[in-house]
Amino acid sequence: MDLAAIQQALIDEGLDGWLFFDHHQRDPLAYRVLGLAPPSLVSRRWYYLIPAHGEPKGLVHRIEPFMLDGLPGKVQQYSSWSEQIEGLRAMLVGCRRVAMQYSPQCAVPLVSMVDGGTIELVRAVGVEVASSANLIQYFEARWTQANLDLHLEAGRKVDEIRRNAYRLVSDCLRAGRRVTEFEVQQFFLKGFAEAGLVTDHGPTIAVNENSSNPHYEPRAEACREIRRGDLLLTDIWAKLDVPDGVYYDITWTGYCGAEPPTAIRNVFEIVREARDRGVTLVQDAIAAGRPLRGFEVDDAARGAIRERGFGEYFTHRTGHSIGAEVHGAGANMDNLETHDERRIIPWTCFSIEPGIYLPEFGIRSEVNVFVGENAARVTGEIQDRLVIL
Repeated sequence: MDLAAIQQALIDEGLDGWLFFDHHQRDPLAYRVLGLAPPSLVSRRWYYLIPAHGEPKGLVHRIEPFMLDGLPGKVQQYSSWSEQIEGLRAMLVGCRRVAMQYSPQCAVPLVSMVDGGTIELVRAVGVEVASSANLIQYFEARWTQANLDLHLEAGRKVDEIRRNAYRLVSDCLRAGRRVTEFEVQQFFLKGFAEAGLVTDHGPTIAVNENSSNPHYEPRAEACREIRRGDLLLTDIWAKLDVPDGVYYDITWTGYCGAEPPTAIRNVFEIVREARDRGVTLVQDAIAAGRPLRGFEVDDAARGAIRERGFGEYFTHRTGHSIGAEVHGAGANMDNLETHDERRIIPWTCFSIEPGIYLPEFGIRSEVNVFVGENAARVTGEIQDRLVIL
């Protein structure tokens, strides 16, 4: 835990403190930010306050007095519910407004780790509770140079496996050999294992109407054969199997035939334009030093699709934060599922992945954008046209 950095961030956010709370290890964010490894089952509530100024304070139950060992500051103990409330009240003396893992109306679900009753308890002792979403992004979502290097290496490996997978499908089609969505998925997973990559689930390999389901995953007993005339969508994400590994997450589409139908080609071009509009907005804003928030990127990409009359078929946010988990803790490119007002900050990465999902087929184009101090860039290959298989 970098106490000085946390306190400076609290001052920058105009907060009096950051109040951490947990019970039964419900808040992994708290443990990661604090660098705290619980020595045993967390069967009783603990609190830890980092004030904007001064020494941190802790509150633990008497039967688990060791729970905050290793963290700076004085720790008080309680047993009864009344002692707990009085201990919390004493801890918060001098604080008017503190951050907690809370998001108003659950706008950022990944941050909403503290239960409503505990929020009520803190408010009852006269302290306003603010969201820690900006703080979480700063301390959880920013990458190191090592993270970036491993992301780029993962990208090179994933892109090569993707090319080989599309070559496999093309060879099967030319030779008249049967190939299914599930077989292609297993080809990716085998390639990941051989390349030292891991993934939490997936990937999505989908043809025709299956590609209109953004979270479709084939199974051995429930999958489609890939045939001539089909549209093929591949959504693939993986990271190197090392401690600092972070995900690389892309979506490409191809057509199984010499000439894609006009409808498929038209939808791909609209999605590509929406993707590029989002990327350009980010790049221009970062280069100009202009503040940019997640919802603005969603507006830019979504606007390109709405202008062409397909707005109702773009049914998810434009992008998500990327980190050690494929859906990370930073700002999402979202003004649909939530109104994400978090600023896009340096040393973070996110996807831009607009899509159009019609009853017959769906097309999505996904790239990863890394934001540096003065520039933003797409970190892997960019699909400019449908892959012809």
